[in-house]
Amino acid sequence: MTYLDKRYAVPGTPPGELTSHAEPAAPPRLHLVEYSETFWFESEHASVAECAGFIAAPTHTWIHVQGAASPEVLRELGTAFGIHALALEDILHTGQRPKLETFGGPMFVVLSLPHWRNARAVTEQVSLFFDERVLVSFYAGESDPFAPVRKRLRDGAGNVRTHASDFLFHSLIDLVIDQGFPILDECAAWIEQLEEKLMDKPRVEVLRDLHQLRRDVVLLRRMLWPQRDIVNNLLRDAHPLIHADTRLYLRDCYDHAVQVIEILESFRETTASLMELYLSSTSNRLNEVMRVLTIIATLFIPPTFVVGVYGMNFDHMPELHWEYGYALAWLVIVAMVGGLLYYFKRNDWM
Repeated sequence: MTYLDKRYAVPGTPPGELTSHAEPAAPPRLHLVEYSETFWFESEHASVAECAGFIAAPTHTWIHVQGAASPEVLRELGTAFGIHALALEDILHTGQRPKLETFGGPMFVVLSLPHWRNARAVTEQVSLFFDERVLVSFYAGESDPFAPVRKRLRDGAGNVRTHASDFLFHSLIDLVIDQGFPILDECAAWIEQLEEKLMDKPRVEVLRDLHQLRRDVVLLRRMLWPQRDIVNNLLRDAHPLIHADTRLYLRDCYDHAVQVIEILESFRETTASLMELYLSSTSNRLNEVMRVLTIIATLFIPPTFVVGVYGMNFDHMPELHWEYGYALAWLVIVAMVGGLLYYFKRNDWM
């Protein structure tokens, strides 16, 4: 993983100019949904012209663009649906910070969808363009994240089909925000495993996993924090496209966004505490090893002194030719070592 995961235009490019470093491998797929309380039409592989033909219809139009779009495709979509050039630039150059912008009447929202990839937390950009007659969503990932919302629409479950299209706009935002909770569950399980490993035996591998988790939490916090401000802006400001009954549900969406941020904040503090716990455990373990080695070295000092004195082999030294001198030397050594062990044990040094 790189620290910078953002596509950008060549410095000096005019604002709104659609230039890409590489062309997408395959053209995006347009999923058209036309609905009302009593009407349903769906086309999984629609063309831009087919989608544009439904804009003037009295029903609600939702167009989901699945896959990375080339500058040519984005220009065609922008012309058909009235998407501002600056919004198209943000759609093309993914990795944008979540934000809410209004271009006269329409609204443009950039969100970060978190998920796990190869045991790593990553975020991918979701872009929503919402006008009075049409809602266009963009996602460059592999799988369609809005399939559950589309199933609810198709089955007529919930309140989506009985409300205006702003309720669908809220439903998509709510899905992206709620996607943070499964990621937080994974982080919580990971933190619990690391705590157990740190309390058992702190190893370098645990420190590596802990550092990776800390990076993931920082990434999620940086990309998910602005989404709370987006929902708060929708609640605070009077947007003509957002009706009063939808604001009621946006308040619940705002609560979820706050919960995600609060849990991430607690995880960030927990990972910092785990880092301190690792350093403390490593230091304590080193102290234990040094204490054992010090005790062993101390036990060998008196025998070394006795053996060193009688190893000089000078003439006229007492006890050199004594019959019981060797046994007495061992007795003295054992007594000294035993006395030291008793002293260490009595003072809780071992």
